[in-house]
Amino acid sequence: MSKNLVIVESPAKAKTINKYLGSEYKVMASIGHIKDLPPKDLGVDVENNFATTYEVIPDTKKRGNKKIVSELKKAAKSSEAIYLAADPDREGEAICQHLAEEIVPKNGKQQVFRVMFNEITKNAIKDAFKEPKQVDENLVNAQQARRVLDRLVGYKVSPILWKTIGGRLSAGRVQTVAVRLVVEREREIEAFVKTEYWSLVANLSAALPPNFDAKLNKIDDKTVKLGKFDEDLKPSEIHVKTKEDSDAILAEAEKEKFIVGSVATKERKRNATPPFITSKLQQDAARKLGFSVKKTMATAQRLYEGIELGSEGAVGLITYMRTDSTRVSDAALENVRGFIGKEYGEKY
Repeated sequence: MSKNLVIVESPAKAKTINKYLGSEYKVMASIGHIKDLPPKDLGVDVENNFATTYEVIPDTKKRGNKKIVSELKKAAKSSEAIYLAADPDREGEAICQHLAEEIVPKNGKQQVFRVMFNEITKNAIKDAFKEPKQVDENLVNAQQARRVLDRLVGYKVSPILWKTIGGRLSAGRVQTVAVRLVVEREREIEAFVKTEYWSLVANLSAALPPNFDAKLNKIDDKTVKLGKFDEDLKPSEIHVKTKEDSDAILAEAEKEKFIVGSVATKERKRNATPPFITSKLQQDAARKLGFSVKKTMATAQRLYEGIELGSEGAVGLITYMRTDSTRVSDAALENVRGFIGKEYGEKY
């Protein structure tokens, strides 16, 4: 019998972690949240400091949840220690809190710990279990505040949309802010004053290739204005407003010889782009691969939880993807730098 029970969110993650921890640990999955506000009632007492009423999610809303909770309770009862290892975010913290409330025996002697890791690799898992923590009440409260806001807006504001606009529209916590941003941007677009301007570029060739483009920057010590037209024209600026103005300048320029006044050689250092944060990951996946947000996050979740790599078995390939952090795994950095040094030389 395993002495320690570890509870994670997904079966795929459970499989990968079990491989690293060994037979002393039994890793099971909660399949996400096991408790939530009631599906048919508000579940929030607005008059009593927004007190909440949570309940185990019924099977009609989450298939097999009753069985999952029952199996977790049974495993917890026969374990010496229970490790709550949901994702390292506010939702994960709330899941751990609900597991502690529902799974841990009320009068049992089991020790209960919270473990967190940002990557599912052997070293990260081992390190997390060396220094287990407790559930962070502040993070639980933060998630609960978000859930309460979801419920209040969804139950109180959405019906107004149904009556005024129609359909089963949702005025959710995210949608409401998104609509505000869209409206503000649309107002900026409507208030925008169109201003015509012309820029001139000459494609030049010299005795040696390649050809290069030269952009008209100044006329008689006056800088050609190419933006910020809502600001007054300065004495040191000139605004080429029409095609006629542009053609006149072009006709005059074509009579002249073009001379290279000076050549400056500069060294530029270009750093690698930082690792993905959630929003940048979604943007690049949409632009380069045509992925929807849902497909991007589902793919990233699988890479995080572990992919089968032949004899290595399931291996977590990326750090946690729901984040604004650009942190990279120390082990990954060490491996990459070692590989570059070995293959290409230390100077690289």
